[in-house]
Amino acid sequence: QKREISNFDYLMYLNTLAGRSYNDYMQYPVFPWVLADYHSETLNLTNPHTFRDLSKPMGAQTVERKHKFIQRFNEVEKSEGDLSAQCHYCTHYSSAIIVASYLVRMEPFTQTFCSLQGGSFDVADRMFHSVKSTWESASRDNMSDVRELIPEFFYLPEFLTNANHFELGCMQDGTVLGDVQLPPWADGDPHKFILLHRQALESDYVSAHLHCWIDLIFGHKQHGSAAVEAVNTYHPYFYGDKMDLNSIKDPLIKSTILGFISNFGQIPKQV
Repeated sequence: QKREISNFDYLMYLNTLAGRSYNDYMQYPVFPWVLADYHSETLNLTNPHTFRDLSKPMGAQTVERKHKFIQRFNEVEKSEGDLSAQCHYCTHYSSAIIVASYLVRMEPFTQTFCSLQGGSFDVADRMFHSVKSTWESASRDNMSDVRELIPEFFYLPEFLTNANHFELGCMQDGTVLGDVQLPPWADGDPHKFILLHRQALESDYVSAHLHCWIDLIFGHKQHGSAAVEAVNTYHPYFYGDKMDLNSIKDPLIKSTILGFISNFGQIPKQV
């Protein structure tokens, strides 16, 4: 409010308080998608329609998608210790594989990604190759994709280029994967993309609405009735501080839960 700290620094501070760290891919710092415009030739940061709705989670960015997730929530009966527990989302907005997929063009993340994938790159069509298509998948098209961003999207142009010339494969339409495809307003320049993306994060619109997103990720809309109302509930296993693993005597169930958490991510500690 007093303009004494940037939005970026504020988000990093909150991530640290909530137990997120660069040292843990499973609890990596989480940052929001702030833009919804990946098709214009120029980026207009004074137009509210340029921005993502920060008051809603990624699963509720379109009305149609929001209703589908509400329907899923209503259809599942409450059940304990079961993978079909009542929730809106069975996938997470931040996980080791999401982090590694974003940073796959840089070591050591290349090796991390391959090890998580069983020793090789993923199918080319599923690899992170375009900012626009990733936004469309996470905000609209893919019911199992509600991913948010990582801090690097706001300061590190290098992760967007395939400087190491990794053979990432070829998509079904014949596109050979190389550098990440950028929005038209970036003019194919990763440095310009990062510059404008950071300006968007620090813009007046985001400054005025960022607290809404913080409520969803780190605050009171993270769980409970407020989360249900906000279409923001995740599988119970994702709430690490709510799970008492010591009370689970069956080693098979315990290892299944731990595997689930390590693969799919964890909700940050409530700040």
